[in-house]
Order: sequence, then C-alpha cells, then structure tokens
Amino acid sequence: MSWTEEKVAKLKELWGKGNTASQIAEIIGGISRNAVIGKAHRLNLSAKIKTRSAPSNQNPKSLNENKETTLKRGRRSKFKSLIIEKDFEPESPKQLEELDDNLCKWPIGHPNEKSFYFCGRTSLKDFSYCKLHLLYAYQPKGKKEDAPQKDEVPNFIQKKIQSA
Repeated sequence: MSWTEEKVAKLKELWGKGNTASQIAEIIGGISRNAVIGKAHRLNLSAKIKTRSAPSNQNPKSLNENKETTLKRGRRSKFKSLIIEKDFEPESPKQLEELDDNLCKWPIGHPNEKSFYFCGRTSLKDFSYCKLHLLYAYQPKGKKEDAPQKDEVPNFIQKKIQSA
C-alpha cells in the first residue's frame, strides 16, 4: 500500500473534520486504521481528533457539573460501607498459608525477611484489606495531599466519613 497525493489530501481533510481513523480507513479504502494513525502521526496532524457532541439544550457549564456529580456519586458508593474510626482492631499476623477470604492481605515487611507477615485483621466485604489498609490502597484521584499530622484526619478521609 502506498500513500498517493490524493489519499494524503483526503486523510488531511477527513482528519480535520474529526473522523476517526477507522472511518478514514474505510472511506479511503485499501488501508488499515493503524496505517491512517501512522500517517497522521508522520504528517504531524493534531493528536486529538475533534469530538462530535450531540446537540444539547444545556450549556457546557451545566454539562460539566453533571459529569462531576456523576463521577463523585460513583466513587462515593464504593466507600459507602466504609466507616472511618480511630480504633482499629489489633493486627493478627498471618503467614500466606493461613490467609482466607475474610482476612486482610496487606503485606507487612519485605518477603525476603523472616519477620514478613500479612495484617490478618478482618477484611471488609468485597475487599482484600481491612479498614485501615483500604485507606492506603484506594487513594483519591487528583493531586497528592501533604502527609497529615499524627492525630489529623486527611480531607479525603473526612469527606468519606461525611458521605458514609
């Protein structure tokens, strides 16, 4: 397959209109989606294809707000059963052979050390970790927060407490 002047011109035109690589390959014919992507890259065409949005009566600001609330609601539901408390049950060190579905599988130490073990606290339903280690494992998306002081509860945990 060789790129003729006509095919390159058609690629530039269709790419600019926002067609997908698959659509362009189908229209031009005789080339694959990957060939279209490769040629577009070599021609330094913009990396992002313009997305076509369905006509809407809402303004863009309200659309963004709706998306944000949907995302927040989805993330909140994952932690709805998680109640944050300062008093966690004590660790119950377990070896790999002693673990079952109801025990926290958070590793403590390095596997090559003799003192290596797993947390062993009761894990939350549908999770592999206890309440404490669940907080370490599932961090919020976005910017990293500074490490909290000893008795200070981080903002993302405070939000989880309020939403639970």
